Amino acid sequence: MIKIICVGKIKEKYLEDAINDYYKRISKYHKIAIIEVDDSNIIDEKDRILKKISGKDFVISLDIAGKELNSLELADKIDNIFINNSNISFVIGGSNGLHEEINKRANFVLSFSRLTFPHGLFRVILLEQIYRSFKILNNQTYHK
Repeated sequence: MIKIICVGKIKEKYLEDAINDYYKRISKYHKIAIIEVDDSNIIDEKDRILKKISGKDFVISLDIAGKELNSLELADKIDNIFINNSNISFVIGGSNGLHEEINKRANFVLSFSRLTFPHGLFRVILLEQIYRSFKILNNQTYHK
């Protein structure tokens, strides 16, 4: 299973529509769940996030200071993780980022860019890249 653990709720309909679209697309390849935790202060967010992570999960935290991968490398990473793990949890922090304990718990810290993105938009970007990864791994046209 792929879990997307994220702080905050989506307020914009256009982002919600895009998230739902990619959720459906990914569901054809793999079981996926989007888990929202309430946004507040970074310590409370940390506790809420950690409660959603299983001890068996391979955790990928999304952090500006993480390692950057291209789409082919991300697809390969996901494929290799599923060889030994049944669950991947991607963690998207709130407006104050992620508490350092989340990155310490993470098996891998990933950065999509040194840029800062709105959290709702970033959720769409992450889902699109996961979908792209499955298309790559299944040798299907989409990735260019």
